Amino acid sequence: MRVPPVSGYLRPRQLAVCGVLLAAVFGVFCWSLAVGDFPLSLPEVLGGLAGTGDPGNALVVREFRLPRALTGLLVGVAFGMSGAIFQTMTRNPLASPDMIGITQGAGAAVVGGVVLGWGSGLGTQTLGLLGATATALLIYALSWKRGTTGYRIVLIGIGLAWMCTSFTDYLTARGGMQEAQAAIGWLVGNLNARNWDHVTPLVRALAVLVPAALLLGRWTRNLQLGDEVATALGTPVQRVRLALLLTGVGLVAFGTAAAGPVAFVALAAPQIAQRLTGAAWPPLIASGLTGGLVVLLSDLAARELIPGTELPVGVVTGVLGAPFLLWLLIRVNRAGSGG
Repeated sequence: MRVPPVSGYLRPRQLAVCGVLLAAVFGVFCWSLAVGDFPLSLPEVLGGLAGTGDPGNALVVREFRLPRALTGLLVGVAFGMSGAIFQTMTRNPLASPDMIGITQGAGAAVVGGVVLGWGSGLGTQTLGLLGATATALLIYALSWKRGTTGYRIVLIGIGLAWMCTSFTDYLTARGGMQEAQAAIGWLVGNLNARNWDHVTPLVRALAVLVPAALLLGRWTRNLQLGDEVATALGTPVQRVRLALLLTGVGLVAFGTAAAGPVAFVALAAPQIAQRLTGAAWPPLIASGLTGGLVVLLSDLAARELIPGTELPVGVVTGVLGAPFLLWLLIRVNRAGSGG
C-alpha cells in the first residue's frame, strides 16, 4: 500500500485551537506536578524539571510526580487519537475503542494474566496489546462481507465488548481476593503508583504510532466521503481501513496497559475537539491534546476531590463521561431522525 504524499493547508481555527490546547495542557501538567502532600510553587516545579532548583524539590518532581503526570498525558493523547481514528473510519461518533470492544479485549487479556497467571512474564503492556489486537482482528473478520463497513464494525464490536466484559467479570469472580482486588483496581483506570516503567513503553509506542496515524490522515478523510467515493479517488479502502484499525488498536492497547481502561476519554475527546475546531470530522492532533487535557484534569480532581484520598482517575472520567454519552446519543438520534 503506497503512502500518499503529505499535503494540505493549515486551517487558522484548528491551528489556534491546537495552540490554546497545548498551552492548557502545559499549564495543567505543571499544576499536576505542584499538587501533593508536599506542595510546590510553579517556579519550584520549573526549577525541579530543569534541575536548577533545590535538590529535594527536583527529587519530588522528577522521581515521584513526573512519571504519573507523563503517563496521564500520554494515555490521554493515545486514547484521544485512537477515538478520532475509529470515529472517522466508521463515520460514527459513538465508535470509540471503549464502545466497540477494543478496550475490553485488552482488559480481558490483562485480567487473565493477573488472575490466572497467563503469560505472567509478558507484562501488562504486552498482554494488553495482544488482547486488543486479537479483538480487533476478530471484529474485522466477523464484519467482513466482500469488505467491511463502519456500520458492521460497530455492531460486531458492541457484541464482542459485552462478551469480553462478561469474561472479565468471570475471571474476577474466580480469582482470589488479592488477585481480584488488583484486577478491579486496574480495570477502573488508575494513575496511582505510576513510574518510569509505565512511561517508557508509551513513549516508544507513540513515537511510531502517532506519525503513522498522521500519514494515514489523508486517506482517513477520504473515507468520510463513503467507500464508493473514496475508491473513485484512488483510496485502497479495505487496506486503509485495516491499517487504521491496527494503528488505533496500538494506541489504545498501550494506553490501556499503562493506566487501565480509563472510561469515556476516547469517546469524548474527539467530539470535543471536533466542536472546538469546527471540523467536519475529529481532528487527530486536537483530539490527542484534548484527551491529554481531560486525563490530567480528571487526575487532579481525583486527587483533590476528597482530601486525604486518591480516587482512581477512571472514577472521575466515568462520572463526567456518562452524561456526555447520553447527550451524544440524543444528538445522534435527532440527527438520524432529521429533527
